[in-house]
Amino acid sequence: MDGLTHLDEQGAARMVDVGAKPDTERLAIAGGSVFMQPETLRLIREGAINKGDVLTIARIAGVMAAKRTSELIPLCHPLPLTHVDLDMRLDDQRSAVHIEATARTIGKTGVEMEALTAVTVAALTIYDMAKAVDRGMRLSDIRLLEKRGGQRGDYTIGDYAAPAESEMP
Repeated sequence: MDGLTHLDEQGAARMVDVGAKPDTERLAIAGGSVFMQPETLRLIREGAINKGDVLTIARIAGVMAAKRTSELIPLCHPLPLTHVDLDMRLDDQRSAVHIEATARTIGKTGVEMEALTAVTVAALTIYDMAKAVDRGMRLSDIRLLEKRGGQRGDYTIGDYAAPAESEMP
């Protein structure tokens, strides 16, 4: 495991200098879930939440959040994102909405934080939109699933399998 790159020799926080790194194609996929009461999931599926279309608003919020990650996370570099997409799958068996965000760029540093931020804000948006009917919702399992590009190589979480197109709503 490499050392912490956001600390200088004295242990002070710093932004990593990526100026000498080559531009490469980068991709990150993050995932997470929002667990809720079955009735809440039914209302989301039927578009019956009073605030509107929960999944569409959460998808837009996730994209917007990815684009503003460097404003939210102090030591993140601002990145020219070439693509951000969020997929959400309703899971009746576990009474959950599973969120997957994909972020891409061509640059000197990766897009893991952008994908993770997209998932987190999408999950928070689902909570915000449905909290009037279910304050006990639980955001869970927000994590990096896959990354490609960069000096440290590719990474895929051990139990990750991308959902099939037919599983997406």
